[in-house]
Amino acid sequence: MKLESLDHYSIRAADVSAVQNFYGSLLGLVPGSRPQFPFPGVWLYRADGQGLPVGGSVVHVIGTAGDSGLTDFLGDKSGATEGEAAGTGQLDHIAFRASGLADMLALLRGRGLPFKERRVPGMDLHLLFLIDPCGLTVELNYTSAEDLAAATVA
Repeated sequence: MKLESLDHYSIRAADVSAVQNFYGSLLGLVPGSRPQFPFPGVWLYRADGQGLPVGGSVVHVIGTAGDSGLTDFLGDKSGATEGEAAGTGQLDHIAFRASGLADMLALLRGRGLPFKERRVPGMDLHLLFLIDPCGLTVELNYTSAEDLAAATVA
């Protein structure tokens, strides 16, 4: 057995719309095909040039509001031990390779959204860290010469 790639990650959210808006308005992910599960949610995909879903889903947002069949399907996550987040464990962050650093910086600054910038010592890697509506840290990695040049101007 060998792993080929990360398929997706799932977020349990009381406010599915807020999470969908975050990933859509900042990262350009769009809703697409999702099985008819017995609980609310949305699957988010990368978008093609016309804003249509392309490839496999990247983020699965699972609605937690109300008694919707979620517990029967995925299990109860409310019994976390002390110091542990409700869910399957402690996740620090999710990272995406990205391009268009100057545009993202302008978007974040224009909306007054908080973010942190970092550079990786000894590597041509510029990082942005954002926090999604559920408190998950999302890292954006920029590596192209254009992005790195824009970072020195910004």
